[in-house]
Amino acid sequence: MSAQQPSIPQGTRDFGPAVVARRTYIFGVIRRVFEKFGYAPLETPTLENLSVLTGKYGEEGDQLLFKVLNSGNFLKKQKGEVVKEQVTADDLVAGPRAVLPKIAEKGLRYDLTVPFARYVVMNRHTLTFPFKRYQIQPVWRADRPQRGRYREFYQCDADVVGTNSLLCEAEIVLMMSEVLTTLGLTEHTIKINHRGVLGAFYKALGGEGTEVDLFTAIDKLDKIGQEGVEKELAGRGFSPEATERLFDLLGVGGDFEEKLERLLAAFATAGVEPDNPDGYKGLQDLQQVLAYLRGFGFEQWQNLEFDVTLARGLSYYTGCIFEIKINNVNMGSVSGGGRYDNLTGAFGLPGVSGVGFSFGVDRLYDCLEELQLFPEAVATTTRCLIANFDADSEAAVLPVLRQLREAGVASELYPEPGKLGRQFKYADGKGIPYVLLQGSEERAAGQFKLKTLATGQEQLLTLTEVIRLLA
Repeated sequence: MSAQQPSIPQGTRDFGPAVVARRTYIFGVIRRVFEKFGYAPLETPTLENLSVLTGKYGEEGDQLLFKVLNSGNFLKKQKGEVVKEQVTADDLVAGPRAVLPKIAEKGLRYDLTVPFARYVVMNRHTLTFPFKRYQIQPVWRADRPQRGRYREFYQCDADVVGTNSLLCEAEIVLMMSEVLTTLGLTEHTIKINHRGVLGAFYKALGGEGTEVDLFTAIDKLDKIGQEGVEKELAGRGFSPEATERLFDLLGVGGDFEEKLERLLAAFATAGVEPDNPDGYKGLQDLQQVLAYLRGFGFEQWQNLEFDVTLARGLSYYTGCIFEIKINNVNMGSVSGGGRYDNLTGAFGLPGVSGVGFSFGVDRLYDCLEELQLFPEAVATTTRCLIANFDADSEAAVLPVLRQLREAGVASELYPEPGKLGRQFKYADGKGIPYVLLQGSEERAAGQFKLKTLATGQEQLLTLTEVIRLLA
């Protein structure tokens, strides 16, 4: 019998030590920024009840949920007869919607926001509001794998619930900017829009089609272009005249403030009343975010764009929405989010407003790798390797190994005596920058030879000098 060839599911990956070290570097940058802004860590289970997950991401999102089969047998082994108390023949005829609730009650989490909302509702009596949390955990989506899109991937979320203050939106822009700048991704665009503005677009079109159809089409603009959006809108009941008015609104130009002023004028021309709760409220919210950023002394205005075409597909967003693109890499968005006033209401706690965003670490990693922005030392776990000449040498350097580690120098002793060439090859393969050698002559003199592998330079030093140089 031939050995089975091992494999992993499509859309998942193994991470070796160097990759894990680089990912940990990204996590560390994000975690420090989140904590600097007052966000506390939280973790939720990998599995959620499907009743928690379904209906929160729109129809397309529901289709991408990974369902987990209930424990136990659902079909009798004899002749495949259906177990009547679980799944009936009528259920099988009715299709997946009838069968699924009887065979799968749980699913892998699709994102971290809905589990967070569920956590808030379950723990509302013990939390201090406004409640700010960050969460760094994997999520799963039954999507078609491609570059930058995986079925298992990490998200790094930051959310605050229990306040309507637009200060939170402004701080999201600040956090996004600081994380990207710290990682070296300076060529980025933080896009911001408001669902209310999009709602006013819909009203300006005269009420044709549905808002959902309009938002869905606009969200595809960067993928299928104007012609593709026009065809999609035509197929969803929008007239050519309405589509033309839409692109007049979408084409408004200028910087952040100029777009706000021009849209106010365009809405008035299109017949959107000044007291309209959608469009004008959306523009006023964006004006307030702009004012907060000025008050903070925000300087990266060239990286911030009021993008009226930004729609964000998830149905639970109700206010400001965000997205980040890295401009010098051919990659989709690396971050997104927005305000979701009604999310906790789905779990029986209405009236709790929240806003948050998420970084996609896998896409950030791919961008940093393509642009060669990882610091060289990030993937280095061991800083110094002590050479092992023979049994006497091994015994003599054990206290040295202890002192190096106590001084905070990540060190290891080659585990067995051997040829130095093999030990240097080991150090080079692991990316260890220094090798410490103490032969019989150096031991007699109370000294060590420290070799820098990158340059080949050798220095004769005391242990105190070695520690001072490496610590």
